[in-house]
Parts: sequence; C-alpha cells; structure tokens
Amino acid sequence: MIIAVDFDGTIVEHEYPKIGRAIPFAIETLLQLQKDRHQLILWSVRDGDLLQEAVDYCAKKGLIFYAANKNYPEEDVAKASRKLNADLFIDDRNLGGLPDWGVIYHAIKAMEKGETSFEKIMMMSGESETGRRKKNFLIRLGEMFQKDRY
Repeated sequence: MIIAVDFDGTIVEHEYPKIGRAIPFAIETLLQLQKDRHQLILWSVRDGDLLQEAVDYCAKKGLIFYAANKNYPEEDVAKASRKLNADLFIDDRNLGGLPDWGVIYHAIKAMEKGETSFEKIMMMSGESETGRRKKNFLIRLGEMFQKDRY
C-alpha cells in the first residue's frame, strides 16, 4: 500500500514550528511498515526548510520516505495537486484522533489480509485497558443521531 503519514502530532508531538518529542513507537512502526514493503510518503503542512527539518529528523532515525508532500520524488509541486494518491492516511486529525501505533500496525496488517472492515478498525482504536472496547467517535455520533430521531 501507499501510506501517507503526517508529521506533527503523528510522528512527533505538536510543537510546530519546532519539532516536538517523539511519539512512542511511531518511527519503529513506520520502519516495520517499510520492511513489510509499504511505500511511505511524508504528508505535512510543513514546507520549505520546515519540511526539510522533518525529513532530516526522520532520516536520522533511519526512516527515509519515498517522497515528501509529493506522489513521487520527481513530481513538480508547482504543477501538481497537493492531493496525494495514497491508499491510507495516518494523521492525528482523523475523526476519533490518532490510535496507538500498535493498533495502527495491526489494523494495516488485517486490512492487507482483508480480515477486517473500517468499523472494526475504528473499534480497535478505542480498546480500553480492561479489554472492553470503548465506542469510537463515529459510533457514538451515530447513536446520538438515532436517539434524536425517536
């Protein structure tokens, strides 16, 4: 799969324009996804020197992206759309927030095998310490609308 990954709030904590502290297991999970033959693209609001700082930060940790804010390295960003052609986007601004990186990895592996649906993946991100699954934002929102209808 082609996976687009946000930087601030996803790989590191939000400290924009500075680089925040590393989010636990983000780099390690992304390195494993590369070993699993996924193509990773850095997808960030950063550009210019700030984007290069993010690329360099990841490179120092051994994570080299296929491209940054582009579909492929040679793409002319002046002529291209900012919309990336990715199969999956990992971003802290998703509905329901950023799941734990372990959940992200296992969800991607399950998706590869066709073993799970989007709803099940979203449920995985809300698993509590007791093993009971908390309802994610989308399910709670749907229930709220159902209650209002009756």
